[in-house]
Amino acid sequence: MLEYVHDIHDPRLAPFAGMRDAQLRGDEGAGPGLFIGESDKVINRALDAGVWPSCLFMEEKWVEKTRPLIDRIDAVDPAVPALVASRRVFQAVTGYEVTRGAIASLVRPPLPRASELLGGANRVVVLEDVMNATNIGAIFRNAAALGIDAMLLTDRCHDPLYRRAARVSMGTVFQIPWTRVKTSEDALALLEQRGFATVAMALVPDALPLDDPRLAGHGKLAIVMGTEGDGLAEGTVDACDFAAVIPMAHGVDSLNVAAATAVAFWELRRR
Repeated sequence: MLEYVHDIHDPRLAPFAGMRDAQLRGDEGAGPGLFIGESDKVINRALDAGVWPSCLFMEEKWVEKTRPLIDRIDAVDPAVPALVASRRVFQAVTGYEVTRGAIASLVRPPLPRASELLGGANRVVVLEDVMNATNIGAIFRNAAALGIDAMLLTDRCHDPLYRRAARVSMGTVFQIPWTRVKTSEDALALLEQRGFATVAMALVPDALPLDDPRLAGHGKLAIVMGTEGDGLAEGTVDACDFAAVIPMAHGVDSLNVAAATAVAFWELRRR
């Protein structure tokens, strides 16, 4: 339902007006949690995954470009407001100097159990304490492009539904099944029960080169990646079946974690 708004204090605009992540998630009160999706691509991919908006909000210059998205939402639930504002009002609410289309508040879906994600999966990723939203988004995009079936994120990883992470992922956070695990140890124990071999991407003396045939030859393989800088915890590396490194030139010892995942996912893909 298209509607122009002129009051920056309209309560429907509250999710877009500087609410903290904890408030959006619903950590500080009852009711369904929310997150913010930015751009038609991200919002459409959320809709494709069955994630539904509570409100759409855009600067008036984007109405015609956004019309197919507005119509798509309206056809299913005309009660979802599509709010339109002048540039001045939109900037006052969001703080955005530049806009590239609509933004939406979406209802956060419940996370599945980790065990539910592994049925039928052959290539799984475990992310340990990756706390940079841009890296999280890029890793999801790599995972979607390069054949990863599921992802397990430790509790300290950044939220994949955070607006920057989802935007960098180009909406692929809605295409790759994922969930939270408390620790890497919990993930590795579950993967062992399900028959996965595990490979830690780590700079350790006994690490295999990534193209070693002992790695990609496994039918079920989990790739374990650590945070930027510190990498994986020593105990996590020790608990994995293998450690692997990407061979480097010119004295470079490692890649950015998102770049490293692209190389690892490709080399360790199921053949």
